[in-house]
Amino acid sequence: MVVKLYGPDFAAGKRVLVCLIEKEVEFETVPIDIIKGQNKDPDFLNLQPFGVIPVIQDGDYTLFESRAIIRYYAEKYKSQGTDLLGKSIEERGAVEQWLEVEAQNYHPAIYTLAMEILFARKKGTPSDAKAIEESEKKLGKVLDIYEERLSKRKYLAGDFFSLADLSHLPLTKYLADMGKMYLIEERKHVKAWWNDISNRPSWKKVSSSRWPVLE
Repeated sequence: MVVKLYGPDFAAGKRVLVCLIEKEVEFETVPIDIIKGQNKDPDFLNLQPFGVIPVIQDGDYTLFESRAIIRYYAEKYKSQGTDLLGKSIEERGAVEQWLEVEAQNYHPAIYTLAMEILFARKKGTPSDAKAIEESEKKLGKVLDIYEERLSKRKYLAGDFFSLADLSHLPLTKYLADMGKMYLIEERKHVKAWWNDISNRPSWKKVSSSRWPVLE
């Protein structure tokens, strides 16, 4: 049965798309227009009571929260496509560790920047200059830690591409949209890492395609 992904158009949905492609899972997408409030429609709230995208339906199984979804598919299809979890319990622990770093340290800083720069511009509302400055400083400190880590390992969890790297793809793209890629490019090892993961066929397909499509 084909997996159904609701809400593929935003960063969290693209995180799931990349995982599905890496794992060679057949899927179809269902657009959810949050500007029109479709995420608050009763039918969608039956799937996701908080009204947040993305959501997947896999047969009679429904799951939301993008990082939970990518963990689910990386485990369900562990022997299919790209191994995104590592080959040992220690490698799996490292993947989980850096997934948490992405969620708790990396994501919040870029999310604030995107809200204050990209989405404030679209909504025609003023940006909070102090929030932008503070978030950029926070992100810089996180990237300094990444630079140290990536000077010793090709990828965040080790010498293999994993969910930990994949999860960074959608929001890091926002840095380019905001004219802030210098935060990546001024750090030698972070830059090499980004050039590597952003040139994966899965991400090129997701970042260049219009959704919905049937894969």
